[in-house]
Amino acid sequence: MGTHAPAGQPEWVQHYMHSAEQQHDAAKFGMWLFIAQELLFFSGLFMAYIVFRTFYPETWLEGADQLNKWLGGLNTLVLIFSSFTMAVGVRCAQLRDIPGLKRNIAITIACAFIFLVVKYFEYTHKFHLGIFPGKYYAYEGATGLMPIFFAIYYSITGLHAIHIIAGIVALFWVYWRAVKGQYDTGNYISVENVGIYWHLVDLIWIFLFPLLYLVK
Repeated sequence: MGTHAPAGQPEWVQHYMHSAEQQHDAAKFGMWLFIAQELLFFSGLFMAYIVFRTFYPETWLEGADQLNKWLGGLNTLVLIFSSFTMAVGVRCAQLRDIPGLKRNIAITIACAFIFLVVKYFEYTHKFHLGIFPGKYYAYEGATGLMPIFFAIYYSITGLHAIHIIAGIVALFWVYWRAVKGQYDTGNYISVENVGIYWHLVDLIWIFLFPLLYLVK
C-alpha cells in the first residue's frame, strides 16, 4: 500500500482514508473519545472531593480561607479569555486567515503562561508557609484535617496544570504548522481538536475555582 492520498483527494488526506470527510470525522471522533477519557479521569478526583467535603465540611471552609480568591479569579478570567481567542483561532483556520490564526494562537499561548505564572506564585506562597502536600504538611496556622484538603487541592490543581502544559505544547504545534502554511479551508481538523482540548481544560478550571476557592 502506498503512502499517497487517494485519487481525487487533497494531498493531506492519508492513504488509508477514502476521503477528506472520512479523515475529518475519524479525527473528530477520536478526539471526543479522548475527551470522554479525560472526564472519567478527573471524575475520580471530583468524587474524592465530594466524599471528603461531605465528611469534613469545617475543614473545607478553613482550607478555602487559605486560598487567594483574587488570584484564583484572575486565572479564571485568563482562561475564559483564552477560550475566546482559541475559538476565534479555529474560525480563522476555517477561513484560511493564517495571520489571524497565528495571532489568536499566540494570545492563547500567552494566556496559558500567565495562568501558570499565577499558579506558581500561589504554590510558592503556600510552600513558604509550610503548606506542603501529604506528609510534608507543616503549617501550624490551621487546625483539623487540613492536610486532607490540601492533598485534594494539590492533586486536582497539579493535574490541571499538567494539562495546561500539554495544551501549550499542542498550541505551539498548531502555531508551527500555521507558520509552515499547512492549513487551508479543508485541512484544519487539528486546530479544531486542539481547540476542543483547550476548552475542556478551561471548563475544568471553571468548576475547580468555585469548588476550591469559593467554599461557603
